[in-house]
Amino acid sequence: MEPEKLCELAIEAMAHAYAPYSGYKVGAALLCADGTVYQGCNIENAAYGPTNCAERTAFFKAVYDGQRDFVSIAVCGGKDGVITGIFPPCGVCRQVMREFCGDDFLIYLVDVQGYETRTLAQLLPDSFQAGKHMA
Repeated sequence: MEPEKLCELAIEAMAHAYAPYSGYKVGAALLCADGTVYQGCNIENAAYGPTNCAERTAFFKAVYDGQRDFVSIAVCGGKDGVITGIFPPCGVCRQVMREFCGDDFLIYLVDVQGYETRTLAQLLPDSFQAGKHMA
């Protein structure tokens, strides 16, 4: 799948966000190695801690379905669902990505003019990895 199509699916997912507290709507589209795409949106909660990010929503849906091999993810967001710049994944989402993905996993950060590409290694250098840091 072309990155542009994955970005379009992330924008589509952003419309499903539940963000009554921050007003920031986020969408994600996760591409699996078999070509399956899982979309996710952020789902806020008044207590904030139970809030779930779009990226984790997509990953958790995919993992529930038995997926474990991921190629890339597109992420977009903005106040009231209006994209004004890149919206990079938070630290928790980056660590969830690390649980399932290698350094070369691609992250497309949607912008008003297209997208920027990062690898997971760029967004999460020297990260904690299962097996690598376990005794």
